[in-house]
Amino acid sequence: MKKWIIVILLLVCLYLIFINNGSFFGPKVDIPNVEVQEYDQNNNDKDEDLETVDHIQKIKVTEEQIYQGNLLLINSEYPVHQEGIKSDVVNLFKRDELVKGYGLLENNTYLSEDIARKFSDMVAAAGKEEVDNFWITSGFRDFDEQTKLYQEKGSDTALPAGYSEHNLGLSLDVGTTQTTMAKAPEGEWIEKNAWKYGFILRYPEDKSDITGIQYEPWHIRYVGLPHSAIMKEKNFVLEEYLDYLKEEKYISANINGEEYEISYYTVTKNTTISVPADLHYEISGDNSDGVIVTVFHD
Repeated sequence: MKKWIIVILLLVCLYLIFINNGSFFGPKVDIPNVEVQEYDQNNNDKDEDLETVDHIQKIKVTEEQIYQGNLLLINSEYPVHQEGIKSDVVNLFKRDELVKGYGLLENNTYLSEDIARKFSDMVAAAGKEEVDNFWITSGFRDFDEQTKLYQEKGSDTALPAGYSEHNLGLSLDVGTTQTTMAKAPEGEWIEKNAWKYGFILRYPEDKSDITGIQYEPWHIRYVGLPHSAIMKEKNFVLEEYLDYLKEEKYISANINGEEYEISYYTVTKNTTISVPADLHYEISGDNSDGVIVTVFHD
C-alpha cells in the first residue's frame, strides 16, 4: 500500500511540474494573456465602446504621417521614407549610460536612443533569469552603409539601401558569444519574452514566405505594446498584423489587464480622425496608405 501511495504522489508531482512548466523538459512558453474584441462594421458595439471615452477631439492627419511611427512596414515593396527615420539616432559607443547589460560588437554602432533604452530594460529582465550574454552586432545603418553592405554581401544576405529595416533605427541584430542565436539561451529568451517590451522577432522561421526574408533569430524590431503582444498571441508577422488591422478597422484589446483601443484609418489629403482628449494615444503610419491610432486606457 505504501508503494502505491508513493507512486501516486510521484505522479501528482510530475503533473504539477508539467502544468507549471509546459513540459517535463523545458520552461513554460510565456504567452500573453490577450483578449481581442473585433467589431462588425455594421453594428453599434464599436460606437458604444467609443462612447466610454468622455472627451473626444478631432485632429487632422497629414499624408506625411503615413511614413512615420513604430509600425512602418519596410520590405521589398515599401521602402524607407526620410520622414520615417528616427531622429534620435546616436552612437552607442559614446553613450555609456545607454549600454547596460549588453556589449557592442563595433565602436560605431548606432541606434535610436529611445529604442536603446527599451532594449536595456529588456536585457535587464533577462539578466534576472541568468540570461545575460547579449551583444548588439548591428543597429541603424544609413543608406551609404547599406549600399556598401549590399555590394559586399549580395542579395542573398543583404537588402538594397532604403529597403532594410536597419535604415529606420527601430531594428537591431542581437548576438551572443556562446553559440548561434538559434541555439543560444539569449535567442530562446528573446523569442519567448521580447513581446513584453514591445519587440518582435521580425523574421521567424515559419513565415519566410510572407516576409520574403529567411529565418533571422538575431533580428528584432520595436513595434511597441500592445501590438507586440497581439502579434505574439495571434502568431502574426508585421505584414499579417497590418493586413488584419486594415480589415478590422477597429479592435479593442485587454492585455494582462490593460485596456487598449486600436483603429486604422486610410489617409487622404483631408483626413480627420477622432482621438481622446483625456487619454494617452499614439499615431503611427503603416508606410502604405494609412495610420494606426492606439489609445491607452491608463
